[in-house]
Amino acid sequence: MSTRREFLKSLSGATAGISVLGCSFVDCALASMPNRQQSVAQPGANRKRRKVVLGGRRVLTIDVHCHFRVPEVWDLIKDRIRREGLTGDLQQALPLEKLSQSAMDEYGVEQRLADMDEMGIDVQALCINPFWYWADLDLARKIIQIQNEKIAAVCAAYPDRFVGLGSVALQHPSLAVEQLKEGVNKLGMRGFTISGSVNGEELADPKFHPFWAAAEQLQTLVFIHPQGFSGTGDNPTPTDEPRFQGNGLLGNVIGQPLETSVAIAHLIQEGTLDLFPRLKICAAHGGGYLPTYSGRSDQCLIAKTQDCKPVKKMPSEYLRRLYYDSVLFTPEDMRHLITVVGAKQVVLGTDYPTLWNRDPVDRILAVPGLTEEERIAILGGTLTRLLRIGA
Repeated sequence: MSTRREFLKSLSGATAGISVLGCSFVDCALASMPNRQQSVAQPGANRKRRKVVLGGRRVLTIDVHCHFRVPEVWDLIKDRIRREGLTGDLQQALPLEKLSQSAMDEYGVEQRLADMDEMGIDVQALCINPFWYWADLDLARKIIQIQNEKIAAVCAAYPDRFVGLGSVALQHPSLAVEQLKEGVNKLGMRGFTISGSVNGEELADPKFHPFWAAAEQLQTLVFIHPQGFSGTGDNPTPTDEPRFQGNGLLGNVIGQPLETSVAIAHLIQEGTLDLFPRLKICAAHGGGYLPTYSGRSDQCLIAKTQDCKPVKKMPSEYLRRLYYDSVLFTPEDMRHLITVVGAKQVVLGTDYPTLWNRDPVDRILAVPGLTEEERIAILGGTLTRLLRIGA
């Protein structure tokens, strides 16, 4: 196609009927998807849409943290999974097989729109958790192409309800740069989703500098979503970390925010944010633990001078340059995050379709001490700019 608009129009036309409903949507914890009885709304043309109004003004609400799966990818990876066994990130892809067989209708577009209407969400940014960092160059290229074109197709079919956060094969940095540029220029992606590390390598590693440089140049949002913490014990894969075994889903409840915390800390301490000062990074789950305990990094410059080398600013100051979703669970948690980073750095997130945050708007309204303008910024004002909605 000669232009992005013509290309997206062709994708929109291709989504008529079952091809759109062929997209399946799942959550962070792939084994804990809500069933139909738990879903907050049922599809239907006469569904009621909650409209959020503050101070007499209609507020556009935008959700940055919404999961999406493309079952067609299963055919590309099933032979390798069966041949090599379900370990590490490969295990994350297993539900694709089940979804492609049995869950298409339940997690299709119409159900998603009904849930959005019930929750008061106007726009979702569709993203896919990276499970493909093990894939070789050719396979990674195919996986990303299928996923990004499917995201673009759904967004083209429902341009007032969805925008896309594309995928990149970050284990192949040159390919990731190519995919990022194509995603923005050809597919209309408004950002990209990456994990908190890549096969044990930190996002601050110089090998990823070309990716960060391209993201900065194109001023596209990068959403960091962890796949669970790895790096300790005899088997450093997220799913097998021995200290996360037992009751309480610790690999998710503790491991996910821990992975994000370590990733952000390295981006600060290794100087990545200094090299690329105009980056737009959003961290899932309220940024993990780092915003809560930010003063410890600053104090290390005094208490442990041999191990904590200065960067251009105090480590805690960098936190106010990043963005954070609102997947936190008490008004006090949200209030503290806002106190540390500022209200304009916090954006709405639900972790759809899990039950982590099914009342996202009310949780923002419940945070004490915010002005009306600050609530509007969190609910959608900041993401309107970051995701170029209406531009």
